[in-house]
Amino acid sequence: MGYLLDLNQQLDQKHLLKHPFYEHYWNEGKLSKKYLGFYATQYFHHVAAFPRYLSQTHANCSDSPARQILLGNLVDEEQGDENHPELWLRFAEAVGETRDNVRNAELLPETKALVDTFTDLAKSSYAEGLGALYTYERQVPEVAKSKIKGLKEFYGIDSKEAIQFFEVHIGADEWHSQEVADLMEQLSPADKEKAAVAANKAADALWNFLSGVQRVTVGTCMEAETIH
Repeated sequence: MGYLLDLNQQLDQKHLLKHPFYEHYWNEGKLSKKYLGFYATQYFHHVAAFPRYLSQTHANCSDSPARQILLGNLVDEEQGDENHPELWLRFAEAVGETRDNVRNAELLPETKALVDTFTDLAKSSYAEGLGALYTYERQVPEVAKSKIKGLKEFYGIDSKEAIQFFEVHIGADEWHSQEVADLMEQLSPADKEKAAVAANKAADALWNFLSGVQRVTVGTCMEAETIH
């Protein structure tokens, strides 16, 4: 497991819970409901695009058992009336946004870069798409737990509709992250290197997304360095 241990050490430097927007604002109750709403309008576009990242990675995969794993993840994301974009829209409504506002929001440059980065990596190769997925899946359960705690403790937001997106991702993504980790270990040495580079690019894009939201909402009181 040396490969993933080394990669995890790199990715942990850019873990989203270390970003000031989460660590010092969300988790200390310093965001207004308006700012939560703005965050919701931006992040929705990553959530809405996530099934397409999975679809492209699935299409680039030549191994049938691996494709089945990715397909299971895609089904969890997109199938049914309580698909993940729908659950995020319910969260956005709980913090005061309308569905039209969310869907039609003008994207920050960092938001567009996040979606473009994940899309480009997923299109580039199976290994690169997998690396991007790994970056996201490995930290979602911990981030989701932290968000629920902050929403309940500081913002009085605890309805099923408001927190269901995060609750779903606690259990589901613990399983998905292990599945993706197993697939990463099965890559050839050359593809492992490509996946690691992609994983770090995805981590940078996620970090920079939060920096963009922080810049527009609470400003730069707490330094949120953009990673180049």
